[in-house]
Amino acid sequence: MPLAKDLLHPSPEEEKRKHKKKRLVQSPNSYFMDVKCLGCYKITTVFSHAKTVVLCVGCSTVLCQPTGGKMAGLGTTELSG
Repeated sequence: MPLAKDLLHPSPEEEKRKHKKKRLVQSPNSYFMDVKCLGCYKITTVFSHAKTVVLCVGCSTVLCQPTGGKMAGLGTTELSG
């Protein structure tokens, strides 16, 4: 009796919905990203799930604010993953 779905080759959408420990290959949901300040053009590396406000090193403007989960980039930044 064949299975209704392939357990060895799940779709990427299905893997993204699963808990990080229940995926076929375990991987975290968090990542690091480079944030460029549009005021002074300095690049700062930011953790995606940081719990504190991230300030620019050059001009001390707020780059990202925590939202309870992922960081929210403000309009004064340019995000690149």
